[in-house]
Amino acid sequence: MNKKNKNKSDDKENNKIEIEYIPEEKQEEKPEGVKPQTERDEKGKEKTTEKDKKEIEKLKKKIKQYEEENKKLKEQYLREAADKDNLRKRTEKEKTEFFKYALSDVFREIISILDNFDRALEKKEESNKKHFREGIELIYKQLQNLLKKHGIKPIELEGDKFDPRFHEALMSEESGEVKEPTVSEVIQKGYMIYQRLLRPTLVKVTVPKKK
Repeated sequence: MNKKNKNKSDDKENNKIEIEYIPEEKQEEKPEGVKPQTERDEKGKEKTTEKDKKEIEKLKKKIKQYEEENKKLKEQYLREAADKDNLRKRTEKEKTEFFKYALSDVFREIISILDNFDRALEKKEESNKKHFREGIELIYKQLQNLLKKHGIKPIELEGDKFDPRFHEALMSEESGEVKEPTVSEVIQKGYMIYQRLLRPTLVKVTVPKKK
């Protein structure tokens, strides 16, 4: 083969088109009676949506129910709060009224004793000193009985010893004849109301002389 024919043969080989074989993908065969996935998904989606609608309706009903219950509870709370406020005001008023008129019976008895004072003073010119004094002593006894009736009684001095629980010293003096503070004079009588101090006894006290 000459040189010219050889070049032609080479050109033919160079001009050949290479074709690559691509095998077809093997499609998965589905058994009969099985529907495509897309159809199942679509139907599944439709069923879920219907279920959600029912749930939403249930939730709406529950929300409405809770709103009504909340409204009722709020109204009940407001009524109870108003009742409590009215009760507090009524109790305060009754308490004020009670303390205002609690001593009415006592004052009524005192007025009766004052009536006796009025009678005694009206007949002072007509009565002699003896009768007048007897009338005053009677009124004084009535007042004592009234105080005793309500638990008020004078403080009794036990010996001459000064007791700061019941005595209040208005003045004092030193003396070499006493070893401890001693009541030497009662200036104003003190009173107890049941077991509580109502007014201390005002006294003059004698104290030991300082060395």
